This record gives sequence, structure tokens and C-alpha cells, in this order.
Amino acid sequence: MPDERTSTGRTSVELFAGGGGLAMAVHRAGFRPLLLNESTKHACDTLEANGAVPRGEEEVIPEPHEPWPLIRGDVRDLKLGYLQGKVDLLAGGPPCQPFSLGGVAKGDEDKRNMFPEMFRAIREIQPKAVICENVRGLLRPSFRPYFDYILRELELPFEERDPEASWLQHDAILKAKEAQAVADSHERYRVFKFEVNAADYGVPQIRNRVIIVAFRGDLEINEAILRRAVKRTHSEESLRQSMSSGKYWDRHPEVVKHVRSHVMAGVQAELPLCGEESDLKPWRTLRDALKGLDDESEPLPPVRWNRLDRVQYDDMPVDHVGWPDARFYRGHTPNLLDRPAKTVKAGVHGVPGGESVMLTDSRIAGPQPASGHRYRHRYMTVRETARVMTFPDTWKLCGPRGEKMRQLGNAVPVMLGEVFSKAVARVLDDVEGRS
Repeated sequence: MPDERTSTGRTSVELFAGGGGLAMAVHRAGFRPLLLNESTKHACDTLEANGAVPRGEEEVIPEPHEPWPLIRGDVRDLKLGYLQGKVDLLAGGPPCQPFSLGGVAKGDEDKRNMFPEMFRAIREIQPKAVICENVRGLLRPSFRPYFDYILRELELPFEERDPEASWLQHDAILKAKEAQAVADSHERYRVFKFEVNAADYGVPQIRNRVIIVAFRGDLEINEAILRRAVKRTHSEESLRQSMSSGKYWDRHPEVVKHVRSHVMAGVQAELPLCGEESDLKPWRTLRDALKGLDDESEPLPPVRWNRLDRVQYDDMPVDHVGWPDARFYRGHTPNLLDRPAKTVKAGVHGVPGGESVMLTDSRIAGPQPASGHRYRHRYMTVRETARVMTFPDTWKLCGPRGEKMRQLGNAVPVMLGEVFSKAVARVLDDVEGRS
């Protein structure tokens, strides 16, 4: 995992590391991981396959360019005191099932709610900054009061909750303490909430999330630097403009004319072009992801229709494996190549079908729908899904197909995580430059 891009002396710790999306993003932003923690077997196998090593019982801090230490196991058993004062950034996405619109939605009564462990880690480590990523379901009306409570807990993490107290009782105490606490205390944090769509940051996927960023109160941060650094960079309007002008198709000369006509008709019908030009870059599409988002990525070869048989062929990239029996139906629609992919999900009962099914450019005979031509569909491969999550092709995923897809569905898209990690680094750079 360590590489030459880590040139700063900044350090990080990640809890709930999963398959490594946020860990990669934090590292690319110049932070050196001192510890990763994850409890799921296959996700831990993935982290080790990409260079992390079990830490063991000894509380060691790795030297620069040494492997990232990994502790497998329940975060509630993790002791972090040895890292106090040594960590710039604590990152993690606490398990989101209690709040997901697709989950069981039991809120703080669900024992899988791991936000309290993030607050305990803050008390033990006292990091300069914190990044938390979670689902947009935190903001739905039924959970909004509890989400506001989470933000107050993050602001005042040293005001521990009595085990016998309800969250409402603890929240009342936090509200009273807010006005009393010293704003520049090292035991208080300045908290910022961002509602984001990953597509607005160049990720080829519609993925609505909440990202919470916090800085320790004794740091005199410049809020404007943070907000400038996390402004969106891509837009849907720019995608439609690039299709209309032909720039989008210049990137995809392999697409035949009749397919272009059908795509443009659908785009125009869905939302006609307005006259104003956007200064932002175009949203990236599933087709863009399959072709490759950077110069280092080769286009993924098409999956032959006679290879939807679960077999890893020698002439295909790793995890680019065809899977049989894909289907979609009303309310369970497939991904379109010339739009950002739908949200990659892990799912309470596994990977939902619609989110991992795609329409291809391959036409089939039979009655054509009024909206245009009829195309064949298939399941997306694990490698295609990894590209939608902006994981590099060199990243190894462990476990059976369902577990690989689950790791991807639970991950933070690397490109999105990198934007916010770099924003934190810029804020900290400014603080140090003024001290």
C-alpha cells in the first residue's frame, strides 16, 4: 500500500475500513495510516491482499513506507490510547444500516450503530481532524433529530453519555453544554456537514451521501479554505451540453450512430437542454468508467454473451467475469451506459439486481419500445462495479462475488474520499503555515 505519493508527515487512523476505499483516498491525500480496523473477514482479506499487515498484540507505530498495520476484530475491543497526540486525521464510515433508507431503520436502537465508537476513538486519540461518511438516510425527517444529536456529540465528544441515559437525555445535556463550552478547547470540535452527490465530483455514479468533517477546537482553521476545496466540479448540465456538442462522442468513437441517436433522444426527452453553458466538467458516465477515467486505465473488453457462466477466463481482466440470469422489471431498472451508474449498494439481503444490471449496445430482435431500440442486458462484473466506485484496476478484492460486491457497495468512492481528504490537508497546511 505505501507509495511515493505520501510525501507529507501527516498521519491517519481509519475505523470501519471495509474494502479500503476511504483508506486509499486518505493515503492519496498525503496521510500515512498508523492503523486500520475492520471486523469483516473478507474485507480484512482484501486489505491484507493489498499490503496491510496484522499488527499483532504490540502497540507499534509504523515508520514511513512500512506496511499499514491492520487489526482484525470488533472496534469495541480496540484500544487506541497509544496513538494519542500522534494522529492528524481519524476517518471512517460507521455502519450505516440503522439509518439507510434500504435498511431496517431502527436508528439508535440498532446495536450496529457504531457512532459511539467514533466518539470514543476521538477521546482516546484527540485527532486534529475527523471525516465521517454515511448515507443520506440520516437526514430523513424521522431521523433528523437523532442526526442533530450525532453532530452535537461530535462537537462535544468528551461529554460522555451515561450508559443508563437515553439519547434524548444526553442530548439535553449537550445542548446545555454547547453554550458553556470554550470554543477553542482541545476537547471541542468545529463540525461541518456536507450533503453530496458523488457524480458532482467526477465519480461515474449517482451516490447521495452525507460527509461530516470536524476540526479540533484549539486549531484556528480557515473555514473558507475548506468550503472552496469541496465545491462540486462536475454537473449533469455539462454532460448534456457535451453530448449535444459532440465532445462526449469524440471520447467514444466506437459507439455506432444509431446508438448515439437513441441516447440523445432519451436525454432530450428526459430533460431538454437549456441555453446556458456550465463552467463545470461533465458528469462521468458508466461508458466513461468502462473506457477508463485516466490514462493509466485500459478499456475493459466486452463480456461475450456465451461467457455469462461465472468463469474467470485467462484473456479477461481479474474479476471481469460474466454472470447469468440478469433481469429487470418495473421499479427495478438497469444502468444506462450514457448516464452515471445507479448507486452501488451492499443491501441487507445481498446485492439488489437492478443496481447491478446494465443495458449494453447490443441490439436484439423483437418488438421495439416507443422510446427507441431494444438492447440486451446483463449483470455488471465486479471489475466494472469497482470502476464505478473509482477503485484502481490493481486493487485486489477477496471473497466470493457477492462479498466483493458487498465491499464495493459499502465503500466510499475513492475519488470522492480524496476530495474531502485533500480539503482537510489544505486546512491543516494553512493552520501550520500561520503558526
